[in-house]
Amino acid sequence: MNVSQHTNSLFRRLRYKHLLMLVTLGSSQNVHRAAETLSMSQPATTRMLQEIEEAFGCELFERLNRGIRPNALGLDLIRFAQTALNQLDRCAEGIAEKSQGGHGSLAIGTIMGAAPNLVIQSVAEMKRRFPKLRIKLMGDTSDQLIELLDKGLIDLAVARRNLDSDRSRFDFEPLGNERLIITVHHAHPLARRESLDLEELVTNWPWILQPQTSPARLALEQSLERMSLPSPSDVIECSSVFAMLQLVQMTDGILFLSDTVLKDYLRTGLVVALPVEFSEKMTPYGILTRRNTPPSQEMEQLVMLLREQSKSIPLTH
Repeated sequence: MNVSQHTNSLFRRLRYKHLLMLVTLGSSQNVHRAAETLSMSQPATTRMLQEIEEAFGCELFERLNRGIRPNALGLDLIRFAQTALNQLDRCAEGIAEKSQGGHGSLAIGTIMGAAPNLVIQSVAEMKRRFPKLRIKLMGDTSDQLIELLDKGLIDLAVARRNLDSDRSRFDFEPLGNERLIITVHHAHPLARRESLDLEELVTNWPWILQPQTSPARLALEQSLERMSLPSPSDVIECSSVFAMLQLVQMTDGILFLSDTVLKDYLRTGLVVALPVEFSEKMTPYGILTRRNTPPSQEMEQLVMLLREQSKSIPLTH
């Protein structure tokens, strides 16, 4: 690997204590409070910040009357520092476990639509092959999972790549997609209607929706815009899919989610799909990993299992 002279200089001058101080300063935005948190004197903290800025050849924080504030360059470096510290913690935990006879750990994030048919079965097979492997599985929306991945808190995500900026930071391998449907509880006044249109639902009924940054919510908004319809005004916004599934049974709210998440609820009759055509497609979900980060053996095994399992899932373009 070719390392530039500037990078070599940074390697010689920067230490993990500098990264810890950057994260602390970014959180507190006050040199005095950061010094107390790090059990350092305020002059020593100020000197350390100056050392970091000299190493990079630029200011990283704006000096204000009552504290400091990271500028754009400072925010980039703080994000890097937080990720590096999180990865060091994860690495130390893995080594400690392996030294005691364990098989390390693997942290996975997944959107709920991919969890039932793809991720859960792959995780179960991983546990069968590596009984002592400690697996942490987190379910959330794509934007939240990307943030966790960016911070080094999870090893990989099965999610959607939302933004063009994500393309420079993450590698993405598409695996499958979901079909979005509109549902209500089985005793809802609309449950037995044979024909409905989206305008009536948006105008006359409350909705249970994921946050505005979620792919499903974006798909709904795009569809409404294309049809020149307003967004629902009566909305319960919820980031927890479990809470959404409870709310649809307890209220007359209209639930908008993927068919894979709702599969068991539809099968048992707890919810009913409404006869409303929804043709808007979400972008495919897939494996997201941090770019230029070598995978562990456990990650490679899981990726292989995810690929195998995805062959039975049609990829909707």
